[in-house]
Amino acid sequence: MRRIAIALGVSLAVLACGGEEKTSAQKAMEHTKAAAEEAGNAAKEAADHAAAATKAAADKAAADAQAAAQATKDAAAKAVDATKEAASNAADATKEATGKAVDATKDAASTTKEAGDDAAKKMTP
Repeated sequence: MRRIAIALGVSLAVLACGGEEKTSAQKAMEHTKAAAEEAGNAAKEAADHAAAATKAAADKAAADAQAAAQATKDAAAKAVDATKEAASNAADATKEATGKAVDATKDAASTTKEAGDDAAKKMTP
């Protein structure tokens, strides 16, 4: 009988220890599951922040590119205006120089005619 009592006591002790191990294993599993969920949430939050930062950087780059394109367009328009002004000034200068050349040619022709007339008068008795 004594042996039966000892065997029963040992069986109950083993059963009790086994029950605690199962509870500990369940607790470890629950903690692992909770930690995995927290890690997943943290990863999702980090990904959301990274996506927001990427979008903000892309928006800034697009705005900068648009500003650069506008500046280029404005510079091109100013260059066109400057070219038109230079062409107009060159045309005016050419017209003025041509007018002065015509006047100088007329004056030279008149002077040559007068000189020829004077020479002809001196040759005729």
